[in-house]
Amino acid sequence: MRPRQRYRTNPLLTMGVGLHRPGVVGALLPAVLGVLTFLPLGLLGNPSEGGEPAGSALLQRVKRGWVWNQFFVLEEYTGLEPLYIGKLHSDMDKGDGSIKYILTGEGAGSTFTIDDSTGDIHAIQRLDREVKSQYVLRAQARNRLTDRPLEPESEFIVKIQDINDNEPRFLDGPYRATVPEMSKIGTSVIQLTATDADDPTYGNSARVVYSILDGQPYFSVDAKTGVVRVSLADMDRETREDYTVVIQAKDMGGQLGGLAGTTTVNITLSDINDNPPMFDQRLYQMSVPESAPVGSVVGRIWAKDKDIGVNAEMRYSIIDGDGRDTFDISTDPTNLFGIITVKKSLNFEEKPSYTLKVEGANTHLDAGLRHRGPFTDVTIVHVSVEDVDEPPLFDAPAYYVELKEDAEVGTVVKNVSARDPDAANNTVRYSIERSSDPEKYFYIEITSGSLMTVRSLDREENSWHNITVLAMEMSTVSVAVRVLDVNDNPPSLTDYLEMSVCEQTKAGMVIQTVTAVDPDEPRGGQHFSYSLAPEAVNNPNFTLRDNQDNTASILTRRGGWSKHDQSVFYLPIVISDGEQPVKSSTSLLTIYVCSCNHEGYIMSCSAEAYSLPASISRGALIAILACIFVLLVMILLMLSLRTHRKKPYLCDEEENVHENIVRYDDEGGGEEDTEAFDIAAMWNPREAHHHHPSKLRQDMLPEIESLSRYVPQACVMGGGGGGGDSNVHGYVLAKLLEADVDPCAPPYDSLQTYAYEGEGSVAESLSSLQSGTSNTDHEYDYLNDWGPRFKKLAEMYGVLETTSPPMW
Repeated sequence: MRPRQRYRTNPLLTMGVGLHRPGVVGALLPAVLGVLTFLPLGLLGNPSEGGEPAGSALLQRVKRGWVWNQFFVLEEYTGLEPLYIGKLHSDMDKGDGSIKYILTGEGAGSTFTIDDSTGDIHAIQRLDREVKSQYVLRAQARNRLTDRPLEPESEFIVKIQDINDNEPRFLDGPYRATVPEMSKIGTSVIQLTATDADDPTYGNSARVVYSILDGQPYFSVDAKTGVVRVSLADMDRETREDYTVVIQAKDMGGQLGGLAGTTTVNITLSDINDNPPMFDQRLYQMSVPESAPVGSVVGRIWAKDKDIGVNAEMRYSIIDGDGRDTFDISTDPTNLFGIITVKKSLNFEEKPSYTLKVEGANTHLDAGLRHRGPFTDVTIVHVSVEDVDEPPLFDAPAYYVELKEDAEVGTVVKNVSARDPDAANNTVRYSIERSSDPEKYFYIEITSGSLMTVRSLDREENSWHNITVLAMEMSTVSVAVRVLDVNDNPPSLTDYLEMSVCEQTKAGMVIQTVTAVDPDEPRGGQHFSYSLAPEAVNNPNFTLRDNQDNTASILTRRGGWSKHDQSVFYLPIVISDGEQPVKSSTSLLTIYVCSCNHEGYIMSCSAEAYSLPASISRGALIAILACIFVLLVMILLMLSLRTHRKKPYLCDEEENVHENIVRYDDEGGGEEDTEAFDIAAMWNPREAHHHHPSKLRQDMLPEIESLSRYVPQACVMGGGGGGGDSNVHGYVLAKLLEADVDPCAPPYDSLQTYAYEGEGSVAESLSSLQSGTSNTDHEYDYLNDWGPRFKKLAEMYGVLETTSPPMW
């Protein structure tokens, strides 16, 4: 059985309340004390006396040792010291520090702390009810030495007491609203709601009261519901359309010290059809040319309306006037303007002006505002028709005339008539447009309009004449003249004036059918008749049969034809038409006798122009043309080869005439010409003057002496201060000297280097050819005057001073 419990009436768990606003302490203290309750926790465990564990099997009745309450603490404490919440105390606590109090649960250690010796609970963080309104904690008392629980763990709640620290807020602001103009007082516009984050169940912190700060006397607000209403009657949108209203929400029931928030409401008066339309003119003056086509715009009118949107849309109609059948009116796409258009053709001469009575009316009416009407207005529109210089009008849109082609020149074809439709009624003059009668078959009398012929007409040449007659006012009319046919042309054969007959053709056989043509065109159609000419009626060879269908057949009267006896026959045929006067013609047929095969195909005739004896096949023709082409190509190739044949070389006698043409092929010093120039000797100057005199070139006889004979021997053999064997300059001069004294060596120093310069050269010819035969000594001092380019040449062939240094 459960042990009996003893409940203590005195609270051992005390509460501390931290107040940070002295003004509200007096109001909150009675409430805090009123909600303070004492709740039993239940039975304790079985702690043994003296702190010993319960080891006895006997049940003992113990007294209650743990009593606790709910803790209440005000939010938003801003003091410097931790806020005291309350105190935990156990009956077993003797004050000697042997008991340790432990606090666990929500915020334990971070938001709340406990003194483990005294049991005092403090808040170490700022508490906000709007963030968290209560905390659930658990408390326990343990022996400090053995850490055994002395009391069962109990749960208690720390509730955060609300203070008025949040002002009302309009979460959806600013607001926009519309209300019809002319609304009655008290008409609801919009309802506003302000929210307060404070506790609505505690005090007046969340009790909001609404008021209007700006927007009077036009609008008001209900203090409890926040409904904005119209407070001024007959507000006109056309006078003022937009209003700005400032609404305030204040907590604490609006008392002094309450917090407040504001918002803005932009209110627009919506339009209603409370204004009738009105034309801006009582009389409109318009004009339109009489030539304006149907549907042309004459002008537009506008009945202005102070309203907007559909309330300003108009419908226009012509309600009276002498032009209601001539003009029409419609509304433009914006449904604001009236467009007057031409309904019937206008004529200034018949009626020069019209008057219209036009009405404009609103299309959307408000039944509740009909007493403000009527919503219509009327105006007068005067339309003047402008005169236009119109061209003359012919009495018919077109004329059709038939005239025989044998009509005499000067025959009147038609009398055309035109009048001036203008009021002046000017005289009309006529003429023919030249492009319609380029060959000038017709003439028109300028004043009377009589159209007559001036040339003979020929239906076979031109069966129709489309003439354009001009009036003075540039009005035109088309006159179509059809030329009627007269039988004035004889028929003739269309084809087959030449035909053939086979040698084996028998008597009575048809060899050809002929037809005829006639340029005339009789109304009943052509009817041709055929017959042999009188001189051929008794023709023993051929006869003619009229087929009565505008054709005739040529038949043979005998057989046994032979082109060797007679190869050509002539048959005259007379063709007549059936119109009056009858026209006829004679055509001569030529008939050839031909050799034919057994199938009747012609093989050969006596007249080659008529029929070829045989035809060449296409393949044979191509072969012949190919042979001709090959033959032409061969001829052209032979001619080309003869043209490009090389000419023979000139003989030696001709070569000797020109001094710049040499007689040998070797140009000197080639890699194969070891006799002409030995490059190895250039690197061994010691051997330059030890050559045997008999080792001379025998390829050609000498003709000239070298210019180097004037080089001093001192420079050649040696000297010059250049240093013995390394003096290339001396070696070259020695070689030049050797070439000069060698009677068999050609002048290699001048070969194709200096050719004939011509008569106009200052230096004349520099070539050494033929110079060996000259008995005069050359003076080369003038080379010094030729400039730097000839400096080396002057030094080589001029007189050198012994004191001058070597050039290489």
